Amino acid sequence: MLIKLLEPLRVPEEMIEELAQPIKEMGHEFVYYSEKTTDPAELKERSQGADIVMIANNPYPAEVIEAQDQLKLINVAFTGVDHVDGEAAKNKGIKIANAAGYSNQAVAELVLGLTLDLYRGITQGDEDIRQAEQFAGPFQGREIKGKTVGIIGTGKIGTLTAKLFKAFGAKIIGYNRSEHEEAKELGLTYVSLEQLMAESDIISVHLPLNESTKGIISHDMLAKMKPSAILINCARGPIVENDALAALLNEDKIAGAGIDVFDMEPPIPADYPLLQAKNTVLAPHVGFLTDEAMVLRAKIAFENTVAFLKGNPQNIIGE
Repeated sequence: MLIKLLEPLRVPEEMIEELAQPIKEMGHEFVYYSEKTTDPAELKERSQGADIVMIANNPYPAEVIEAQDQLKLINVAFTGVDHVDGEAAKNKGIKIANAAGYSNQAVAELVLGLTLDLYRGITQGDEDIRQAEQFAGPFQGREIKGKTVGIIGTGKIGTLTAKLFKAFGAKIIGYNRSEHEEAKELGLTYVSLEQLMAESDIISVHLPLNESTKGIISHDMLAKMKPSAILINCARGPIVENDALAALLNEDKIAGAGIDVFDMEPPIPADYPLLQAKNTVLAPHVGFLTDEAMVLRAKIAFENTVAFLKGNPQNIIGE
């Protein structure tokens, strides 16, 4: 079979070569493109003749998928696969695998980082102290200990995030379609989404993006939040109605927001409301992006390829 890695994975090329060695030893061909492209025509060309393509968070649209005759697997070195046209893949009988789990720790730690920044004014304090003699005075913050943290989505990342918040002394409540024993063993109490939004001091979003979750954190849901509460979103931007979030922040109806994901990938348009919203800490979709996570995702992605070649597919979406 012909396996093509269509974009770099943020690890040294020496590691790519090492991870690809088992594929070559099995008698398969491996091709690596060291520069990223988002041009559909170039993606079609790169994918031509491949039985397996490996990508990261590069968009892989329907027009590219439909042009492939040999393709059997789209191996995504990423947790979310909403940047791949799943319907087009299904129509052609092409399976999709992901690298779930590689960034659990990285995302959970960023949630805590954004929370601490909002609670202690770290970014604001840095800007203030640089005013030298114009320094207006220190920011009086808050502590996580004793606060109620609402975890929306108690999968692996949500549960790990709950564990970190519990270590700070927070009370944990959660919302999910089904209850998970691991989360309950931490002391997490499941409640309705409405109750979570109304009772939480800190809300952290950890749902996947799909038709049922898009916009689930609506204006009405956001309006249930305490004026002192903050929202952290390191999951997917469209899960939250971000225009409504920006409006409520500017009206002081919500105390703050830490946002790593938007309705589009950065760069963000200058008129995007969250860029002008009060009391926000914004990050450029870096929740997954640590040295350790990049190494782990590369390993998982190549393990997915080897497993598929051996006839034992793993991490297949929808199976």
